[in-house]
Amino acid sequence: MSSRLIGVGVGPGDPELVTVKGVNALRAADVVVVPVMDTGERGRAEATVLHYVGAEKVLRVVFALNERTDRARREEAWDAAGRTVAGLLERHGSVAFATIGDPNVYSTFTYLAQTVGELVPGTVVETVPGITAMQDLAARSGAVLTEGTEPLTLVPVTAGHEVLKEALAGPGTVVAYKFGRHAREVAEVLRDSGRLEGAVWGSALGLPEESIRPAAELADAPLPYLSTLIAPARREGGRGGKL
Repeated sequence: MSSRLIGVGVGPGDPELVTVKGVNALRAADVVVVPVMDTGERGRAEATVLHYVGAEKVLRVVFALNERTDRARREEAWDAAGRTVAGLLERHGSVAFATIGDPNVYSTFTYLAQTVGELVPGTVVETVPGITAMQDLAARSGAVLTEGTEPLTLVPVTAGHEVLKEALAGPGTVVAYKFGRHAREVAEVLRDSGRLEGAVWGSALGLPEESIRPAAELADAPLPYLSTLIAPARREGGRGGKL
C-alpha cells in the first residue's frame, strides 16, 4: 500500500477554526510534521496542532521561511525537509503536514509535496482545506469580500508594490498578504489609488496579540510579517447593485 502525505490547513491561528476533517486527519496520521524557521522556535502551525494532537506525535522540520533573498539557501532547506519527510514515509503509512491557512494557498506544502513525490514515487498526496486569513479577517472586521459579479484579487506584497497597485486599479476587492515589512509603502499605494477608505488590516488573528485596525492607521513601523489587508470593492447602487 502506498504511503500518504496529507497537507492539512489549520487556519490562521485560532484553534477553533480548524475544521473537523482537519482534526480527524491530524489525529489519524502516524506523524504530524510542522514547519519551523531555522531559529527552531515554535511556529503558529505547531501551536495550533498541539490543541488536538499530543506533542509526542509532532515533529518539527526546519524551513527557511524567513529567507527572501538567498534562493539557494531556501531551496536547500526545502530539499532537506523533503528528505526528512521522505524518510518518515518509508517508515510510516501516513504523514500529515500542518500548514497555517490552506495547503493550496501560498503554502510551503506545495514545495514539500513536489520534493517528496520525486524521492518516494507512488506517494499519495492529499490536502485538507483550511480557513484562510482573509476569511478570518473579513469575519472579525465585518468586511465583505465579494458581492454579485465582483472579482476578488489576492496578491502577496513580496511580489512588489506595483503588483498591489495594479490590483487596486481593478474593480473588485483586493486582499494583500505578507505586507508587514512594507506597511508604509502599502499605505501610500492605498492613498494614491483612492482605496484607503474602508480598507482594514489585521495580524495574529484569533491570538492574544491580535490587532485589527483601519488601514488608515497603518504606521511607518514594520508590522508582523503575516499581516493581511482587505481593500473592499467600491460599491454603489445599494443592495445587490452588482448582481
